[in-house]
Amino acid sequence: MSKLGSEHQNLDHIVYRELKNMILERRLEPGRKIYQDRLAQQLGVSRTPLVNALKKLEHEKLVTAKPRRGYFVRLFSGEEMVHIFELREVLEGLAARRAARQATERQIKKLQSFFKKFTEPGDFNNLKAYAAEDRRFHNYLVSIAEKEFLASILETYNVITFSYQVAQAEGLVRSPADTINEHLAVIDAISSRDEQAAEDLVRRHLRATGEKLRVDLQKNETP
Repeated sequence: MSKLGSEHQNLDHIVYRELKNMILERRLEPGRKIYQDRLAQQLGVSRTPLVNALKKLEHEKLVTAKPRRGYFVRLFSGEEMVHIFELREVLEGLAARRAARQATERQIKKLQSFFKKFTEPGDFNNLKAYAAEDRRFHNYLVSIAEKEFLASILETYNVITFSYQVAQAEGLVRSPADTINEHLAVIDAISSRDEQAAEDLVRRHLRATGEKLRVDLQKNETP
């Protein structure tokens, strides 16, 4: 890993972004303690910017501070995950509507480039690659909306939903075969400037995932 201590711009923010990426990529795993001295040495920074970054992540509910024990990557319950998907459904649906209204031709072309590598059933065997494409797609969709507050909230929710669950499936609740056509339909709706369809399709997509998570949770709770 490259050292961050030599950067001259806002070091707190750089460390914050790096820690957030480490959580997203599960290099810092849910429920695990964050060993600050070891991590500061790994990043090549002092404890001060690291602690500042951890405090910001605590505010975003991505880490938790336990008295006399230190910071831990937050571990979300299944019920909390369902609630987060309900929030994503509403907010990302709004982002999709805005994207259909205001996306530039360059942004639409970029959006249309997603999932080109997944055209055959056999392409779905690489769950890690599909999960990474899924993350990039949703993050890019939100970025088109160009609303900083909305993007900031959704980025945190996306980190949670992509990182804190179903580790054996790379964070995917439903299989690629179940979601690929839903993703492509959203891309078509935005490309066609159909605001209502874009919002409806995204909400339907995330609602189905949340419902699947709820069903799985109920199964696990059944004696």
